[in-house]
Parts: sequence; structure tokens; C-alpha cells
Amino acid sequence: MQMWQLKRKIHPSWFVALASVGVVIGTALVPHTSQYYFGSIIWVVVGVIIAAMALWQRSAYLLVVIVLAGMFVGLWRGSLLRAELTAYQNIYGHVARVSGTVTDDPDVGKHGETLVRLSHVSIAGRDVAGKLWVSIQHSGDIKRGDIVVVSGMVNRGFGSFAGSIYQARMMQIRRPQPGDVARQVRDWFADHVRLGIHEPQASLGLGYLLGPRRALPPELTQALVVTGLTHVVVASGYNLTILVRLARRLFVRVSKYLATLAASTMVVGFIAVTGASPSMTRAGLVSGLSLAAWYYGRKFHPLVLLPFAAAITVIIDPTYAWNDLGWQLSFAAFGGVMIVAPLLQRYFFGTTKPSMIRQILGETISASIVTLPILIYAFGQFSNIALLTNLLILPLVPLAMLLTFIAGVGGIILPGLATMIGAPAQMLLTYMTAVVDYFAGLSWAQTTIEMQSWMVWVAYAAIIAACVYLWRVTNYNLRDSNIVE
Repeated sequence: MQMWQLKRKIHPSWFVALASVGVVIGTALVPHTSQYYFGSIIWVVVGVIIAAMALWQRSAYLLVVIVLAGMFVGLWRGSLLRAELTAYQNIYGHVARVSGTVTDDPDVGKHGETLVRLSHVSIAGRDVAGKLWVSIQHSGDIKRGDIVVVSGMVNRGFGSFAGSIYQARMMQIRRPQPGDVARQVRDWFADHVRLGIHEPQASLGLGYLLGPRRALPPELTQALVVTGLTHVVVASGYNLTILVRLARRLFVRVSKYLATLAASTMVVGFIAVTGASPSMTRAGLVSGLSLAAWYYGRKFHPLVLLPFAAAITVIIDPTYAWNDLGWQLSFAAFGGVMIVAPLLQRYFFGTTKPSMIRQILGETISASIVTLPILIYAFGQFSNIALLTNLLILPLVPLAMLLTFIAGVGGIILPGLATMIGAPAQMLLTYMTAVVDYFAGLSWAQTTIEMQSWMVWVAYAAIIAACVYLWRVTNYNLRDSNIVE
């Protein structure tokens, strides 16, 4: 009887979580293995059989086994893509004619060059897997969704990119019809926002609301980096969370169904407008799963939701797990929001429900803590003023998004009064740019820090230990943590 209870005491959701962890680990290990070992479908069959046995028994001693089952699936999926990417081996170091679809808003490099990310790549007329990073001189007007043809030397990639081309020569730009309709609507709305709000405040407001990368002036972009505020200016899970919560709270008094429908529409629309980057894919998936759980009266434990969402994303695109910084930061930030933030709120304020400002500040501080080791390791810099600037700016971001939206609607309906309608947004955004410019100009705003990989692991071990301590002291049930509420 005792053995039967031991076997039945583990909830199935924890097996799902650990299997998801295994999928992510297995996918991340692929670059360090041979694709020939795990390219066979037999590994999926083995993984599924082991997972089914573990779920049937649900005993504690099978927790490690379920991780192994997930690893087999992750190794298989990653190996399939890696085998496809071997086509690049004969291309590296050679000049080639490359065509592809621009997947995200182009960026501007330090020397004025245009930086694009290409998918659906074709090299010398042959379709190849993976994505390319390309810098182009004298590129002309390139927008997301355009099909470009460039010529240049193909080099090895970095991060999640299979290859890279520096100083490519533009051969052709083709804009499909109707093309990226969501991007066209975004740009059309942005033009009307600019009727009522002057630059650079207009670009800042649009960055909050819609996340167009290229709209921000280079000086403002650098100032935002120094002050630790880039996470709210480009499209991110934070912006999406604000919109989802707003939609849910506006319509929940009418009906739960309407609130879910409105919030889901907001998720789909925001991703369509901003583009399906790794961080937005994660944010949309986590928000969608959280909404579904809320609608059906269920609760997702963060330690189940986050690994499950991560596993889905790497199954769709294994390159996310191959040193994609945006993907790593995205999940780290959500870990801060869904785990660290509620624990800190309960520890310092007890059971009192946090106000909107206290919730925003708590989630921002928590996300900053959890992402800090990765940021320092990747960039070697630490913003000494990030906490202060976030306290001064972040509570006002939802209001800035609302006022920017009103300015855009005013520019569409009453263009003659656009300046008057946009005046509140202009004033608020002017305050924000003034804060950013002042603090970014301080000589001690940033510190250069060199961090080794082992230090990152030690930092996260300390964060996990702190979370365990807070959880034991507060006895907080993390199942109550929901980003849509």
C-alpha cells in the first residue's frame, strides 16, 4: 500500500515539465553531437515509450527517466535541422547570390549599414534551411516581408544564424502583394501618430505601443541601452502583458468569454504587427496558455508552464536553443515575473493585493534580477542606473501607450486637431526622453564587468536558493501566479 502511494504521489504535470526540460536540454546539446547519432525516428519512438511508462507509473524514482525521454525527442528534432544545415559547409568562404525574406524590421548598424535577418533562404537557386544575418550597404527602402537578393561572401553564422554576409551588395528588392498586411497597417498608423507627436517622442511612443525597431534615432537607442530601458521600447513580452491585462480587465465584467476573446485577439494582433521574433513567440505562447487556463478555471504552475512553452518553441525552431540570446532573455524575464515577483510581493507586503504600480515595479525589478547575469555575460556591461530609471519610467508606460494610441486615432479622424489631441502624449513622452537623456549622460552610468560562464551558473544558483527560501518562509502557492491577471 505504501509503495502504491509512493508511485501515485507525483502529479502528471511535473512529468510534463521535466519532459519539457529534457526536450530543451536535448536540443541544446545537438551542436555538440553528431547528427548521424540521433537523426533516426527511432529516438522519438523510444522517448515516447519511456515517457508513457513514466506517466503510467508516476513514481518519484522515474523523474530522471522522464527527462531522458524528453532529451531523446529534443536530440532527434535538433539533429534533423542540423543535418539540413550541412548544406552550408560547401558555401562558407565563397561569394554567392542569396535571396530570402526579411523576417523582422531592419536595424541600422554603427556605420549606417542596414542589418537584416533572412528566412526562406535560397543560395545560387537552391533552397536551404536556417536563417541568415546580412549587412547591406546602400540598401534602399527595405521593409519586413520584402524579398531581397544580395551578393556577398557567406561566412559562418553566430547565435541562431546558420550563416552571415557582411557588406553584401544589393541586387534586387521585391515587395510581394499584398505582402505583410500587419506591417502596412502598423506603418500607416505610425504616420498618423506623427501628425500629433513630434520626434523623437513619436518614435519612443510607437516603440512602446508597436515596437518598430528602426524608428528610434541612434542617439536615443544608445541612451536607452545605457539606462537599461530597451526592454520596454522594442516589442517584448512586457508590452504584450500590458495589453492582454488591459483587454481582460475591460471585458471581464461583461463575460469571461468576451474577455478571453479580446485578450486572445490582442495577442495575435500584437505578434502580427511586431513580428514573430523568438521573444514574441515565447510571449504569445505563454500568454495564450495562461489565458486558456484562466478561462477554464485552471492554474498553470510557472515551473510547468515555462518549460512546456520552451519545449514547444524549440520543437518548432531548434535554433532558439542554440545560443539565441533573445530567447534566453525572454524566458529568464518571464521567470522573474512569474516566480520571483510574487514571492517578493508576499515576503514584503503579505497577502495585500498589489496595486498596478507596485505590481509593475515588482515585476520589473524581478525580471531585471533574473536577466542580469545573462546580460553581463553577453555584453560585459552593467547599468548602474537601470533600477532608478525603471522606477521613474516604467509605471508610466501603460499611460504612454494609451495616449500614443489616442494620438494616432486622433490623427486619423481629426488630422487638423492632431497636435492638440497628441499634446498629452507629447508632454509625457518629453518627460521620459528628458529622464533618459539626463541619466545616460552621467559619466558613471555604466560599468564594464567581465563575467565567466561559471559565474553565471553561480549567480543563478544563488537566485534559485533565494527563491526556495522565500517560498518556504512565505508558504506562497506559485500556482496563483498568472500573468494575465
